Amino acid sequence: MLDLNFIRKNPEAVRTAVREKHERVDIDQLVKLDADRRELIYQSEVLRKQLNEGSKRISQLKKQGQDASNLVEEMRALSDKIKDLEKRLEQLTPEIDALLLRIPNIPAPDVPKGEDASANVTVRNWGKRREFNFQPKPHWELGTNLDILDLERGAKICGSGFPLFKGVGARLERALFNFMLDLHTQKHGYKEVFPPFLVNRASMTGTGQLPKMEEDMYKVTEDDLFLVPTAEVPVTNLHRDEILNYKELPIYYTAYTACFRREAGAYGKDTRGIIRVHQFDKVELVKFVRPETSYEELEKLVKDAEAVLQLLGLEYRVLKLCTGDMSFASSKTYDLEAWAPGVDKWLEVSSCSNFEDFQARRINVRFRDESASGGKVRYVHTLNGSGVALPRTLIAILENYQQEDGSVIIPEVLRPYMGGLEVVQR
Repeated sequence: MLDLNFIRKNPEAVRTAVREKHERVDIDQLVKLDADRRELIYQSEVLRKQLNEGSKRISQLKKQGQDASNLVEEMRALSDKIKDLEKRLEQLTPEIDALLLRIPNIPAPDVPKGEDASANVTVRNWGKRREFNFQPKPHWELGTNLDILDLERGAKICGSGFPLFKGVGARLERALFNFMLDLHTQKHGYKEVFPPFLVNRASMTGTGQLPKMEEDMYKVTEDDLFLVPTAEVPVTNLHRDEILNYKELPIYYTAYTACFRREAGAYGKDTRGIIRVHQFDKVELVKFVRPETSYEELEKLVKDAEAVLQLLGLEYRVLKLCTGDMSFASSKTYDLEAWAPGVDKWLEVSSCSNFEDFQARRINVRFRDESASGGKVRYVHTLNGSGVALPRTLIAILENYQQEDGSVIIPEVLRPYMGGLEVVQR
């Protein structure tokens, strides 16, 4: 969340962020409630001072053998007033907190202004587009013909949006996330964790999924737990309510999880195949860093995700997202999109974001900056990105590496994970 003191001093900047990110929250109401709370606190402190002075005076009167009954009654009335103020404060605090949780992060100064994805800016392209001497097939045809993808049986088991991989398809899916985990741990310096696939409400609120996106999440109502929408949630919460030492920073984590989201296929988009699904696999990258280095760390994070696509030999582009296409919690985001010739479109396979201290304030992750005078305690900056997401990366592989006879060549970097298999064929 944003610092309330920042909101007090910069209400117009916050209103602009709310408007640019298409959110709805009454900043004027928040400012008013905050002013009311501070006035109640001030009144309470004044009355407490009077109560303390009155109590001392009562004690003195009794020691002198004088009648203190009138003063006692005054102090009793004063105490009742203080209790009333405290009750009003108790009512205000949750209202203020609820509003704070709905205020989005402020976009960084270099984020492009725009209403939607059409205003995103292409930063760079990588790779050469393959030329086919035949009409490339979409992944659902390739997967069905090769007997590695079975959407009908997946739907029979659970419903649409839950793909079923089998045979070489299942092995290829597993090979991809094992390859990515090995790359990030062995080459990029991340520590692997294998977190729970269920998280509590505090964890979801801490990373910004709640309260905004609760309807999009899969929930275990009886236990008030949520299936993870991304490994960002459990991994970012690893250090919730902790104070780290500055010498520990930066901290890099990577994790594989299955991910679950209800919004797949919304508005009738990409309902065929496995472009939009309710369950998918993903390798996530999470960073806890010093504030001074967070934007440098974001560029490194993007490079780490790009390395996956480069080693797989996939054409991709990097986009800087505009204000209207960014997530609620992000200050700055880059998307990586791989080219899929069978469906003739770019597919997002990674989103890399700097949240600055927005998440850290929600989950209370700080560090003791021993390099500063007095070892000041400050909030860390958090970052995360897909490193990368499936099954869209798998789609790009199937469609880019397909052959005229319907077979698919396995990218060389994955062959050690496939027992040396070079070609998928029926």
